[in-house]
This record gives sequence, structure tokens and C-alpha cells, in this order.
Amino acid sequence: MRIAVISDVHGNLIALEAVLADIRTQGADAILALGDYLSGPFDPTGTAGLFLELAIPSVRGNHDRWVAEGREQDWPVDALVRRMIEPKHRDWLAALPLNHVFEDEVFMCHGTPTADDVLWLDGVKPRGGVFQVTRAVIEREAEGFDYSVLLCGHSHLARTLRLSDGRLVVNPGSVGLPLALGSPDARYALIEKHAGNWAVSFRALPYDHQAAAAQANALGYERWATAVSTGWSTARDL
Repeated sequence: MRIAVISDVHGNLIALEAVLADIRTQGADAILALGDYLSGPFDPTGTAGLFLELAIPSVRGNHDRWVAEGREQDWPVDALVRRMIEPKHRDWLAALPLNHVFEDEVFMCHGTPTADDVLWLDGVKPRGGVFQVTRAVIEREAEGFDYSVLLCGHSHLARTLRLSDGRLVVNPGSVGLPLALGSPDARYALIEKHAGNWAVSFRALPYDHQAAAAQANALGYERWATAVSTGWSTARDL
């Protein structure tokens, strides 16, 4: 079985369509989605409509929860998206589960298996930038989730590692909001089982990121436009 894994679209429909077009060329048997679908000043309504049409296995991200429920200190983009989307889109976000298991073997979450707003494989430095979380912390978060593959997103950084018992952890990177990598490409991952073992490959795709930047600029979000144009920004820059 060959599975495409996407995460962190952040309302960037142009990037999502580029990724889906590439997935069709890769012969994937399924697509799995790991959260943060709409929260961005691009085209959240169009993105939501496409996800409702796709009806693929999906889990919620922290921004999906915040867009659906609101919070005391609302992120401006989350408030913007909440105003833009339709009630059916908000209902879809509200119904997404924290985690999900696909085909009894692939575990899906956004942050860690137990929290949608906690980074798992990478941390964020106080002044921006990222660092690798210690092995002990990574292993501890995986305790009790005995699946061959553990999928996560949230950091926007594509990475994979093997736990001490051989389980594969994969972060596919971000479809629509590249951070800290210095590349505006749209990213996703492919996982595939070979002779009983799971392997992973990453895809980084050029797309019309200037068109996405123009959408952000039109809504008054210049920092988001810079982020999708350069790939050098961090979450703190937004």
C-alpha cells in the first residue's frame, strides 16, 4: 500500500491543488491529512470545499480547533478565517478527531498523540528557529501507541526517524506554509510498505507561490506573503 500524507495546508488552495496533482502521478492508494487546513489568509473557503469533496481520513490541528471554537486570545488569522468560511465548514472542523488509526497500522495526529498544539520532533527557540527534541522526549510521547507508523505535523518541518523499537515516525512538512527551510515549495510525504517494512519519501514541489502571496497581500497580511514567497519565516514572524 502506498499512502500520501499531507499536513498544514493553512488555506493555501493553490499549493494544495499542486500537491494533489502530483499525488495523482505517484499512484497513491490513499491520502491522509494531519490538520491545520484553513488557517491562513489565502483561500480558506475554497480549501474547505475541496476537503469536504475529498472526504479523506483527517485529524484536527490546533488551528482547526481554534477556528471552530474561538479562544480568549484569538490569533487574527483564525478570526479572519472564522468570518470567511461557511457554517458547514466550521461544523466539519469541529467534528475532526484528535487522532485516528488508518487500516489498523498507521496512527495519525497533528502535534503529539495526545495534544494537537505540542511539537513532537522539533521545538521552537525563544527567539525563533527550531531545534531537535531529545530522544527521551520523543520516545516518551510514543508510549502506548503501538502502531508501525506514527504520523504528525504541526512543526511544518519534513522529518522522519525510527524509534528504538523500529516504529517509524513521519512529519510530511507543510503543504501551504513553508517555515524555516528557505524554500517556498509545497511539501508532502509518501509512505509505502515493502516486505513488511514501512519506508518514507518526501516530495517538495514548486508551485505558483507568488499567486498565493498576492492573496495574502490582498487581505493585508504582508508577513504571510513573505513566508510563502521565501520559506525563511518562522511562526513567530506571522
